[in-house]
Formats: sequence, structure tokens, C-alpha cells
Amino acid sequence: SNNYGPYQFPEKLIPLMITNALENKPLPVYGDGMNVRDWIHVLDHCRAVDLVLHRGRVGEVYNIGGNSERRNIEIVELIVRELGRDESLIRFVEDRPGHDRRYAIDASKIRNELGWKPLYSFEEGIRETIRWYIDNRDWWENIKSGEYLRYYERMYGGRLQG
Repeated sequence: SNNYGPYQFPEKLIPLMITNALENKPLPVYGDGMNVRDWIHVLDHCRAVDLVLHRGRVGEVYNIGGNSERRNIEIVELIVRELGRDESLIRFVEDRPGHDRRYAIDASKIRNELGWKPLYSFEEGIRETIRWYIDNRDWWENIKSGEYLRYYERMYGGRLQG
């Protein structure tokens, strides 16, 4: 599962889309945006790790999943709507070589054996995350003004032209 939530570095999909939208910058979406990922709020992930450490069976593997699969474009469109931005900010860019179409995870073992399930719905978690980035603009603006800019240019610079 992909984590999301406060303090996530703005190179990842959700914080990148939130911060770019807040700055009215293009929202680069790889390929057709139909790549599917499972999402889990970082606090739910931490709760699951803690539970496995304290109640899991030694030597066992427990997949931790949010049971919340979404297409990338659905997430970007949700962020655009929540922030009241125009969808014209969305720019489809050349896909990364070897970019997986879907990441899937079976988290039934942790649910069945340890009784764990996420507390955050995706809708609740994404709204909280958007609010956090709105309220902590100084934190992410400092990041995006430095080394991150060189990374961003390497990853998206040539893809946003045209």
C-alpha cells in the first residue's frame, strides 16, 4: 500500500498534487492516469506495525493494506475539486518506463488474525491531508525551494513541455 498523510515529502503523488494545486502549477499525471494503487493513511500504517510488533506471530509476514484502491487520476481530480481548482491544471505526461499498472495487496491475514483494519476512510484521510498542507505551507515551501527543485526538473521537466 502507498502511505499518505502529513509531512510526506512533496515528490509523492498526493503531496505533489496538493502543493502544486495550491500554487496553481501544472499537475503532472503519468500516462493516462489509470494506474491503480492501494492507499493507507500513515497513522493507520503505524498502528498496524505496532500491532504486528506486539501481537503478531514471530516469523510471520503480515501485509498491511488500506483496502482503498484508487486510480491516480481519481485522486488528482478529487484534490482539484477539494481545493476548488480548475481541471485544466491536470497535464498528462509521458509515463515512466516500467511503471506498474496496478499494485495489489492482500491484507486479509492481518485483519483475520489480529483484527486490524484502517480507521481512516480514504475520503476522510485525504481531506485531513489536504488541510494539513494548507495549514503547513511554510514546511513544504521550504522543501520545494531547494534540492527538490532539481529532482522535479529531472523527473518532469521535459515531460511538461507542449
